[in-house]
Amino acid sequence: MGSYFNPGNEAFQKMVNSEIYVDKTGLLQYTNRVINTMQGYLCVSRPRRFGKSMAASMLAAYYSRGCDSKELFSGLEISGSRDFEKYLNRYDTIFLNMQEFLSQSRNMEDMLALIQKSVLWDLLEKYPDFRYFDNTNLARTMQDIYHNTKCPFVIILDEWDCIFREYKMDKEAQERYLDFLRNLMKDKSYIHLAYMTGILPIKKYGTHSALNMFDEFSMIDPGPLAPYVGFTELEVYHLCQRYGMDAEEVKNWYDGYSFAGARSIYSPRSVVSCMQFGRIGNYWNQTETFEALQVYIDMNFNGLRDDVLSMIAGERVPANTGSFTNDMATFRTEDDVLTLLIHLGYLGYDYANKCVFIPNGEVRAEYVNAVSVSEWGEISRALKDSADTLRAIWQGRPSQVAESLKKAHFETSHIQYNDENALSYTISLALYAARNFYTLHRELAGGKGFADIVFIPRRNFQDKPALVVELKWDKSAQGAIRQIKEKEYCESLKEYQGNLLLVGVNYDVKTREHECVIEQYQK
Repeated sequence: MGSYFNPGNEAFQKMVNSEIYVDKTGLLQYTNRVINTMQGYLCVSRPRRFGKSMAASMLAAYYSRGCDSKELFSGLEISGSRDFEKYLNRYDTIFLNMQEFLSQSRNMEDMLALIQKSVLWDLLEKYPDFRYFDNTNLARTMQDIYHNTKCPFVIILDEWDCIFREYKMDKEAQERYLDFLRNLMKDKSYIHLAYMTGILPIKKYGTHSALNMFDEFSMIDPGPLAPYVGFTELEVYHLCQRYGMDAEEVKNWYDGYSFAGARSIYSPRSVVSCMQFGRIGNYWNQTETFEALQVYIDMNFNGLRDDVLSMIAGERVPANTGSFTNDMATFRTEDDVLTLLIHLGYLGYDYANKCVFIPNGEVRAEYVNAVSVSEWGEISRALKDSADTLRAIWQGRPSQVAESLKKAHFETSHIQYNDENALSYTISLALYAARNFYTLHRELAGGKGFADIVFIPRRNFQDKPALVVELKWDKSAQGAIRQIKEKEYCESLKEYQGNLLLVGVNYDVKTREHECVIEQYQK
């Protein structure tokens, strides 16, 4: 058992021993299915703190000949597979965390030399007596070992893409790295499975990809690996039952990533921390400050600011992910920035409709933090003041609400401020703080029609009044209140009668002023 060759199972054992361990060994059923096939090359990209290293350690513990993991996996999902023992601890396994080598190197040449020297050290210690063509060449040495042992290799690379994050602008270094990996793995009979995990998909350069033998499973399309992106709804429900947490609240803050094979995927780090500490909080962002997001949303691409504001308001916007070159430096269009934010976990992606959205309350808070310190004028101030605007509604101060709406009023290239739909964006931004207490519904059916916006208190905030908001364009706020009553929009909110506020808002085109009327609902 070496440091990099045929490692032990201690890392995965520690994970299984943890107070909260969610069984993701079903992933091994897929890797067993593709092992020693043309599909045995997997590049799995996920955001930070989404369990990438845990999955890599699990694969190493399962395949490595350097340990006996039968008891460790006993009782886990994979142990019920008919092929469980067929592949268990049967492979010469190389497990490398590329960030470790990068941090110990001055440049790419040093890093690649260190990788080769480190792995060769382990290989030659295990197999010292074979006749080697060139025992300073890693690929040739692995080939010679396979020729003598007939035991194939599994290669696992964690943080494989760290080069593209640390050497953002060094194209030559990136290409040398990719060529090294290609020489090590492409068309090599001694490799039966190669598994790479990182944040980014495989870098594209020139007219080809150096690693085009890999199937990619990303946040854009994880395919059959979707249930292993994060925690599924059923897994989180069981945790909520175990720890006495409100499943609705947990869903609002940590759910939102959705794929064809898994409609509700939660941020794993956040859910685990929430259960351990017994409270809803922003946990995923503790490993990186919001300034990292701010760098990207402050990029001066036409339409980017408008789309970010739309998504903060709860909308989805179209995005073309095809032009992204899978690095963190080449941005030619707004779509490239949006695509990177998908891979970083700051946006969810609707594959069927080709659009992006902010997935949950925790991530939305990051956007608000970033916008609040950006040079976004009145929008930044409106977001900061949103708690005061909400309090003004609760306390029946319509003039203050109207003034806050004026501050949040914005003109953009594609959201023209000329109808009730655009006014709804302004309301959503001015009342951003309401998301801490309410679930927001647009066009909610009730009585004889559809209320424009309804704020329904979440389970833990039943002391707050429900809000029915009706919007008018160049008419009157009192007319909006009258419409709520005449069309009986409150019929669907009977449980809140007596604790329900009607809010009418109108925008006067000529005066460019907002008007607000607030009434306590009377049955």
